[in-house]
Amino acid sequence: MTAADIVWFRRDLRVHDHPALHAAAAQGRVVPVFFLDDRLLHGRHASPTRTQFLLESLADLASSLRELGSPLIVRHGKPEQLLPELVRETGARRVHVTRDLTPFARDRGRGVAEALADTDAEMVAHPGLTVVEDATALRTQAGKPYSQFTPFYRTWGQADRRKPLAAPTLRAPSKRPQSDGVPKSLKALGLEPEVDEPLPGGESAGSDRLDWFLHGPVTDYARNHDLLGVDGTSKLGAYLHLGCLSPRAIEAALSHTGEGAEAFRRQLCWRDFYHHVHYFRPENAWQEHQERYRGTLPWVDDDEVFDAWATGQTGFPLVDAAMRQLLREGWMHNRARMLVGCFLTKHLGVDWRRGESHFMRLLLDGDQANNNGNWQWIASVGVDTAPVFRRLYSPTLHQKRYDPDGKYVRMYVPELADVPDRYLAEPWRMPDDAQEAAGCVIGRDYPEPIVDLRLAREQALARYREASSNT
Repeated sequence: MTAADIVWFRRDLRVHDHPALHAAAAQGRVVPVFFLDDRLLHGRHASPTRTQFLLESLADLASSLRELGSPLIVRHGKPEQLLPELVRETGARRVHVTRDLTPFARDRGRGVAEALADTDAEMVAHPGLTVVEDATALRTQAGKPYSQFTPFYRTWGQADRRKPLAAPTLRAPSKRPQSDGVPKSLKALGLEPEVDEPLPGGESAGSDRLDWFLHGPVTDYARNHDLLGVDGTSKLGAYLHLGCLSPRAIEAALSHTGEGAEAFRRQLCWRDFYHHVHYFRPENAWQEHQERYRGTLPWVDDDEVFDAWATGQTGFPLVDAAMRQLLREGWMHNRARMLVGCFLTKHLGVDWRRGESHFMRLLLDGDQANNNGNWQWIASVGVDTAPVFRRLYSPTLHQKRYDPDGKYVRMYVPELADVPDRYLAEPWRMPDDAQEAAGCVIGRDYPEPIVDLRLAREQALARYREASSNT
């Protein structure tokens, strides 16, 4: 068999703007491969929702690679064991990968590199995960990694950018290696669906969504991205997480120069920032970024309270709508994510790690760096050192501000469909006759509030104040 370069796909399931694929194509014949690794499929962050999205993305990638000239090889097992076998089988001299920054990816990559030491092949890393080619290379004026977003954003904005790449033409190896093929269903992997209405996976679907966003909602993104009843966000998170779309190519496509495009570019920077933080502080995966809160906050261990939050049965309409959206779609509006995260960690006093884990199981865009960073941010234990009260959101005030007509709440909490607007944010305040007329008797058709907001706020501030004083 004529030697060919291997491209090991991981979180880069696309053919456009793929530096690793381009580099391999420039060398000659290409063997694209993806490994179904049980450590990811059934490990700490196992998610049937994301796995279904993965299978759809792999099927789309396989179709694109076939059209470009070299079919995708799929094998089930550990790449540390299977990649050296594929190298020997193909006589490959190089294994091209897109650089990944998560602790697991780095550990696995080192294991593969060590396994390849017994072969004649080397592993070559390329950019593609973040907008800036190497977001970890950005430093403060003191030469240290960043832990605050705003100065990172300024430096990030001035960093060099590479030019996005078109999809390359590929040449297949003279003899195609054996492939297990893309599994046809979750059941083939021992998993069952958990979400009813998820977004479709794959570069093709992601490109369609991006095209829709760039030709409409991005113009008003700065004004509309917080409005819950408006389809004004990109919903590209899942496509970015698995690399179905290139973050650099998305940024390059933002030819608009208005407030909307800049606001969205800022969101891309947040993604780079959290990968930057997680790279230098991998311990954030299990402990608070801020040392003063490590082991000092007395978290509430109450399964009944947590389950009420997780199933959307708290008695607070906006919280419940958001949690039910997650259960239905595997996605939640970002403004709603901040609210429910605040409600869990501060009003209910539950450990942020429980919320992080719940989100990682259900979110299509569940990304360790971003999910961890956002949960620590809203719990006021992460990179943002702003006073706790600035991140203590009222569910009722949030609903009045970000869902003023109740469209979002009524979409996901049908029990409240006929509740008059003036009572929708606080349905427990409805008179008895109004409850009967709306077909929503509190305590029967819809739960009573599980906490007193005013008291919960006071208790949260006291917990954080005491925790800070103990360090």
